[in-house]
Amino acid sequence: MDVKAIWRGAAVAESASTTSLEQDNARVIETSIPTRLDCLRWGGFHTRVVAALGITWILDGLEVTLAGALSGALKESPTLQFSNLDVGLANSAYLAGAVLGALGFGWLTDRIGRKKLFFITLAVYLSATAATALSWNVASYALFRFLTGAGIGGEYTAINSTIQELVPARYRGWTDLVINGSFWIGAAIGAVAAIVLLDPNVLAPDLGWRMAYFIGAALGLIVFVMRMWIPESPRWLMIHGRPEEAHAIVDGIERSSKRHPDHEADEIFPKIRLRMRSHTPLGEVAHTLFTTYRRRSMVGLVLMASQAFFYNAIFFTFALVLTDFFGIPSNDVGWYILPFAAGNFLGPLLLGRLFDTIGRRAMIAATYGISGLLLALSGYLFSIGALSAQTQTIAWMVIFFFASPAASAAYLTVSETFPLEVRALAIALFYAIGTGVGGVVGPALFGALIDTGSRNSVFAGYLFGSALMIVAAAVAWRYAIAAERKSLESVARPLACVE
Repeated sequence: MDVKAIWRGAAVAESASTTSLEQDNARVIETSIPTRLDCLRWGGFHTRVVAALGITWILDGLEVTLAGALSGALKESPTLQFSNLDVGLANSAYLAGAVLGALGFGWLTDRIGRKKLFFITLAVYLSATAATALSWNVASYALFRFLTGAGIGGEYTAINSTIQELVPARYRGWTDLVINGSFWIGAAIGAVAAIVLLDPNVLAPDLGWRMAYFIGAALGLIVFVMRMWIPESPRWLMIHGRPEEAHAIVDGIERSSKRHPDHEADEIFPKIRLRMRSHTPLGEVAHTLFTTYRRRSMVGLVLMASQAFFYNAIFFTFALVLTDFFGIPSNDVGWYILPFAAGNFLGPLLLGRLFDTIGRRAMIAATYGISGLLLALSGYLFSIGALSAQTQTIAWMVIFFFASPAASAAYLTVSETFPLEVRALAIALFYAIGTGVGGVVGPALFGALIDTGSRNSVFAGYLFGSALMIVAAAVAWRYAIAAERKSLESVARPLACVE
């Protein structure tokens, strides 16, 4: 036996082990970036973030509202001649695209960063929206709607991740709800556009709906410029091997924002130790979501699925109820969407701050429960013919004053209660499952129920949606996380954190 050879081999192995250990230790950093971001008061930078991200939801609201308001025009189109079932299936195709887009782009968002995905998903959205205007039959329309949905699904993951990681903890809830609620500003714009574009005295029946989609795509080009205002998430950068870039971004944010009075000017920020990584394996993602944070995953899934069915089933068939049961001309539907959109935006705007003061659990349970009960009541009044088109719209306006912050709170919950490394994919996964279970089925189901011409059949659908919301309220009250005014790292410690 060659003792010297063994000794040399052991020495080489020890040296290699030491080198490997030193390399691993070299990838561990100490950073105060999370605390520095959370200690800031609201400043110009945060206003620009809200504007740049909010306009995307405005465009989404414009897109979806046009799809709902154009239902009657698509049925009357000499080229397409849609049935109610065709309308429901096309809307379901849009949501199916959003599900798959969220999953694919959500995975990429966690791997290559938030900012790059902003431009990729926007390009998909704009090109598909323009193509929708050129649809020649049911199949082509459904395909282009599917691709449009894929772009929007990707936007949900990147944008909600960015909100959480750039906005100080004390403003996080209100900001998230208002940005998601800005969807309804776009809905109002879409409603007005539909009133003009669907007027047969302005444009021919087969031209108005096409122009509506073209205009939506053209307006989206503005977003490309506004996206330049938003940097990559410093929290994402510090874990993915780019700490110098992360610190430079935070230095710039601090120059435009002052410290909150709760923090002293000479305060020394606590640091966390992180082991940098290039990506997070899918196995670790699955273990984190379904083992480590199994209860949080259950809450997120219930909240997402219930609000998706509630929202999409009602909103995507909004125009069909007005035209089929109340005899409202399709070109007048926009007038009824305006007050409905107002209620949806005012809810997050006025109730949003309560999510940061009263707290997440109480407000999520309250908004889900109240909207569910109100839908059951208004559904009963609809079934017995006690409502006119005007009073039905008022009822929906009140219901969605509470349902809108509830739906936004579902995104808030899944985006702030999981570690940074899996945040975007968690949003995508629960959005996809929730929308797949509740959103894709809802429009097609309600389209079929409306086709029966029976108010009682539609009421049964409303009762089902109401029951889902009430169950979600109970789950939130029992299991939701009190994440208000807390740093993301204290709510869910990064997987890269080193003791």
